[in-house]
Amino acid sequence: MRRLLLLRHAKSDWSQGVGGDHERPLNARGRQAAPKIGAYIMQAELVPELILCSTSERTRQTCELVMAALKKGPKVRFEHELYLAEPETIINLVRDIPHQVQTLMVIGHNPGIHQAASDLTGSGKAEASERLAAKYPTAALAVIDFATDDWSEIGPHAGKLDRFITPRLLAEER
Repeated sequence: MRRLLLLRHAKSDWSQGVGGDHERPLNARGRQAAPKIGAYIMQAELVPELILCSTSERTRQTCELVMAALKKGPKVRFEHELYLAEPETIINLVRDIPHQVQTLMVIGHNPGIHQAASDLTGSGKAEASERLAAKYPTAALAVIDFATDDWSEIGPHAGKLDRFITPRLLAEER
């Protein structure tokens, strides 16, 4: 089995005049949400062995804040290809992951992350599937399981959506 975690970056700050879109940082809400998602990943025992992260400032900051909540830090690989990537690009990067990696996280951007999650999910829990279909908010996390021993074998609708977690959902559960 392979487990894929698809995380959209946390809420970014549009008010900062920091150059282009690639340099846009997280806002206060994003800096609060990312550690909560990290704590959830740790508590739910979803810690990946490897993280592929877009090179944008907001995804890097999201990654740092998520990793700070994990006791055992996974290896991180920053991929410029993930910056505003199309779903096919995301899926192809995942297919190239070595078979030794059981659990992988990708931190990226919408609409690519949302479409990749939708494209890869063929079954799963109804409530989570409905939330995923409706919207992929900032700092949302899709957890998709694949009944395969090799990442190269994942494909359209082959995954089972185990859960779809948002910061709002975590707040409601408290």
